[in-house]
Amino acid sequence: MRSAEIIFIVEEDIEGGYTARAFDYPIFTEADTIEELKEKIKDAIRCHFDDEEEIPKIVRLHIVKDEILHL
Repeated sequence: MRSAEIIFIVEEDIEGGYTARAFDYPIFTEADTIEELKEKIKDAIRCHFDDEEEIPKIVRLHIVKDEILHL
């Protein structure tokens, strides 16, 4: 059965670049730029699902930016 969407958490890597991990699926990828990461996410999803009919129609990216406020 096809899920409606797949959600990825995207974070900046402390060594540079970005990482993305999916909720509810064991999918992880990384890249130097956001645009490259988007392509790698698409490739990782295609590799994960054996049947193209099972690939969710929507891929949602939650981009997390870690900031520290000093008071």
